[in-house]
Amino acid sequence: MSNVCSISFEQGCWFKGERKIRGVGDKLVKRPSSSMSFRVSATSSEKKDIRIGLLGASGYTGAEIVRLLANHPHFGVTLMTADRKAGQSMDSVFPHLRAQKLPRLISVKDADFSTVDAVFCCLPHGTTQEIIKGLPTALKIVDLSADFRLRDIAEYEEWYGQPHKAVELQKEVVYGLTELLREDIRKARLVANPGCYPTSVQLPLVPLLKANLIKYENIIIDAKSGVSGAGRGAKEANLYSEIAEGISSYGVTRHRHVPEIEQGLSDVTQSKVTVSFTPHLMPMIRGMQSTIYVEMAPGVRTEDLHQQLKSSYEDEEFVKVLEEGVVPRTHNVRGSNYCFMNVFPDRIPGRAIIISVIDNLVKGASGQALQNLNIMLGLPETTGLLHQPLFP
Repeated sequence: MSNVCSISFEQGCWFKGERKIRGVGDKLVKRPSSSMSFRVSATSSEKKDIRIGLLGASGYTGAEIVRLLANHPHFGVTLMTADRKAGQSMDSVFPHLRAQKLPRLISVKDADFSTVDAVFCCLPHGTTQEIIKGLPTALKIVDLSADFRLRDIAEYEEWYGQPHKAVELQKEVVYGLTELLREDIRKARLVANPGCYPTSVQLPLVPLLKANLIKYENIIIDAKSGVSGAGRGAKEANLYSEIAEGISSYGVTRHRHVPEIEQGLSDVTQSKVTVSFTPHLMPMIRGMQSTIYVEMAPGVRTEDLHQQLKSSYEDEEFVKVLEEGVVPRTHNVRGSNYCFMNVFPDRIPGRAIIISVIDNLVKGASGQALQNLNIMLGLPETTGLLHQPLFP
């Protein structure tokens, strides 16, 4: 019997009986503890079968998608746009991506979308609607901007200060909060990827509101984000000397994620929900924490809230409800697609404190976008996303 075994490919891993190893290239892999060796064939980036276009590749969310797709067995980036960086290589814009074989950046007007199967759109708010309106209707699209998140066109104009330019397209958009709207996402052509704050807020609140365990009045959200949430553009307020060694509130009463949060919570309660939301900029690169103060329904205890969240997310890979008393920390989700959450009793009787943490660039943006596109294309939603958080 030969000591070289053939192995089948399944979801990016190689299996032989109960033994499992990751694909590591076209070569023999020998285990020191055994005379048995395995011949495996990894899928190279050139052979990935689903061609991905990335619009707005020169921003943080675009770079994060490229980083995540490096470990995806099926998605390969074949088209990348960045108008201000057109003609440059991706590694000249983001040197940490030098090891990947990527196409050169081009202008959107020069892109041939007939050469791709799906698109991640990471363009700034206000520029996305007309571009997506002009894309081939056969494409699957995940938009990471805010341009399609609000169903009410008038509300979009109020909060974003400009008219909506793709009203007809808005009617077919599916909001992409993956764990809560999975089946709608599965059938969608165009998904509006949620904002980072709305993701961290809605994941804990929606199951509790749906179960009538908390009141929808008097919800207070104290949220904090790393500086990468403000984007890569050069702004005086984001300089090191302006941010380091301090905390600053911003968008007080007028942050654009407020209507998105209220839209999602109102859908659950079938009543208009108004929240008190204040975000803060923290002197860290990435990470987000939402501390949420809620009033419980009569007779409800914090243990009931904890149990409801545990049962709601017990089968979810990316949402983890921690053991009672354990405080979620942004350090423990850094670089990953996970959301950690927990519930604590407030000193005020009848109230509870919920803490939810995510990485604003992954679960709050590019990771959830990849999770959504996996579902849209019939792949396991965890594909390419199972890397563990980076610590310390």
